[in-house]
Amino acid sequence: MKIAICDDNEAELNRIRELLEIYACDKGQKFFIKCFSSSVELASTAEFEKYDIYFLDIIMPVMDGINLAREIRAFDRFSPIIFLTSSPEFAVESYTVKAFNYLLKPIIKEALYDTLDDILDTFHKERNDTYIIKNNSGIHKIYLSDIMYAEALNRKVILYLSNNEQVMSTDVFSSICDTLMTHKEFALPHRSFIVNMNYIKTIDAVRIELTNSKTIPVAQRRVSDIKKQYLDFQMEE
Repeated sequence: MKIAICDDNEAELNRIRELLEIYACDKGQKFFIKCFSSSVELASTAEFEKYDIYFLDIIMPVMDGINLAREIRAFDRFSPIIFLTSSPEFAVESYTVKAFNYLLKPIIKEALYDTLDDILDTFHKERNDTYIIKNNSGIHKIYLSDIMYAEALNRKVILYLSNNEQVMSTDVFSSICDTLMTHKEFALPHRSFIVNMNYIKTIDAVRIELTNSKTIPVAQRRVSDIKKQYLDFQMEE
């Protein structure tokens, strides 16, 4: 897990890093920690180097932590940002950039560790409930429950979502299938399609009709298996 800490106070920077290293050791986690003493330095790398967690001091010269967070959010909408400050006056503003938490200095070890526990718990849940898509426009986090089906088309993969949005992925179809098929709600009726069985309305000998009336093909040799898989899924539900 990659963690960025940005604070213009070297003593504070070292203390946060040491606390994170102790936490990682105690929890059996692997943290790659990079320290920045300048908000401008971190902002200049935000587009090219993504971190899983950001710890940002709010009161810094040239660019304060709130504006630094805005720079980060331009390229990374999801990674948790935790603000560190000696003043509570920025608490409300910190949530305009979707901050995960706001810790007052001097940092209390227990408060920091409670925040890390919450983040790791969230990561664990989101790994099971979401799918990360990479394409030319960036990185997108999609809830698995929103994926109706995916189609391999002209060396690209299109994911069709329940809100009628279409998201194109640069990943190969087989890789997407390998990931989605680890979740019981997904089935592979055809070499070019994977479907979320929560959206299946009917299955016949040649096609699947979805709840939005869209249809996708079923390979003849897979009809029996798909019907059984769908029935087993419904029984489990």
